[in-house]
Amino acid sequence: MMKTHTFFVENIKCNGCAETIRKSALKFSGVQKVVVLPDESKITLELTDDFAELESLKNRIAKLGYPEMGQNNLAFTARSYLSCAVGKMSPKS
Repeated sequence: MMKTHTFFVENIKCNGCAETIRKSALKFSGVQKVVVLPDESKITLELTDDFAELESLKNRIAKLGYPEMGQNNLAFTARSYLSCAVGKMSPKS
């Protein structure tokens, strides 16, 4: 069985940002699918039932520059611009 978790983050500016988040989240064992909607600042994860690393995953996404809503600061914003640029240059897999 699978479970779904949805949360909202700040600083998603484009599909490059979404791709950066998606690739990072898929590195976690137990993450089966990641849908990032930049226009809504929304991330939806499809997870195995035994997935227990949600806070670690959210922390990793925050360190990329995309903290959960209400937790933004200048450092997160600066990181998101870098991540945005890298995501735009990365080929889609």
